[in-house]
Amino acid sequence: MNAYTQQYQQNQILTASPEQILVMLYDAAIRFTRQAMNGIESGDRVQKLNGVSRAMAIITEFANTLDHSIGGEIAANLDALYAFMNNELTKANLNNDIEKLKVVETLLLDLRGTWVEAIEVARKENAASTQKTGQSTGNVSGQTAAKSELPANYRPLSSAG
Repeated sequence: MNAYTQQYQQNQILTASPEQILVMLYDAAIRFTRQAMNGIESGDRVQKLNGVSRAMAIITEFANTLDHSIGGEIAANLDALYAFMNNELTKANLNNDIEKLKVVETLLLDLRGTWVEAIEVARKENAASTQKTGQSTGNVSGQTAAKSELPANYRPLSSAG
């Protein structure tokens, strides 16, 4: 990776909203899960281990950031799902089991899609609320620019691989 690419990625993270960072983390977990699959297929143990450990680190961070006092049953269900995914990643690593990695990949893709939809719904609700109250957005065209909207130049990392 060259210096320009690293700078671009660093700037993308530093200027991202919490919602954008969440989506980026899902993209990275998906990419690392695919990296582990490629490592198993090619017999590259280092690639497999790197992919599994990085995916596990992100999923563990998702679990650690759950607020059970606010999230209630949803937080508990997500926590159980994250634990299941980490368990599957561990088994995949120990047994070179691509099928377990595919299960994790599917779950991550589904969760990512759900979060993207939730962000979009919140953005639309925020825009509608702003229009109803007549608040100025500072946008010359009159369109609301929500903080949670993904930037036009955002390229999901999950598309690589």
